[in-house]
Amino acid sequence: MPRLRQLMRRTTSASTIGARRPTTGERRGDTLHEDALRAMLVDDPNNIRAFQALSEVVRRRASEGTQVDDPLSAPVDEHEKQRAADLAAWSLGEELAGNPRAWYPLIELARLSLHDDQDAAIRRLATAADRDPTGEALTEAIAVLRDAGLAVEALGLGVGHWRAKEHVPSAGQQVVRAALDADRVLEAKHHLESLQLHPDSKAVAVMSAELRAQIAQAEQHMSGT
Repeated sequence: MPRLRQLMRRTTSASTIGARRPTTGERRGDTLHEDALRAMLVDDPNNIRAFQALSEVVRRRASEGTQVDDPLSAPVDEHEKQRAADLAAWSLGEELAGNPRAWYPLIELARLSLHDDQDAAIRRLATAADRDPTGEALTEAIAVLRDAGLAVEALGLGVGHWRAKEHVPSAGQQVVRAALDADRVLEAKHHLESLQLHPDSKAVAVMSAELRAQIAQAEQHMSGT
């Protein structure tokens, strides 16, 4: 765990971007699959499905690496296996986050470090949002903070980065929901009005109907209390 915390606090990566690490051991059955996933991520470091699939590969390998074949040895602690898997996922995220186009690896690094170093995790989420002009990174970043129960921080990140006319509508949707999570109904209404500025009126209309219902429910709850 100290090693994992040390990596989480590191500001730069010493790893090569997306390159499979050389090994003198025998090639494993999933090596070709891993190489294919890494090639996809070199081409697009924000390929979420490829990143998650590769993360699963390195996690499984790290977890298996903690097992001991000696039947006389004590069984490996499950927490140790989990730490090894997290460390492997962290190393993968660091490799790919070195690409200046990469934002999703930063999201995953933030998710892993949020419990131990909240400030650093939020900085990673802000950097991810800055790297992505579409707003997809901002959508994911706000969702990470909301899932962690950090509604105020999620709202602050959204307000600081959201561009209603340029970002995907889901980014604005997350901003409104973060405001509701933070019990700031008036702010939620304001951000919902800003969402109407997006040119994709059809997508916004569908989201707005749901968000208005959630705002009404929040107002009813507040008046009841």
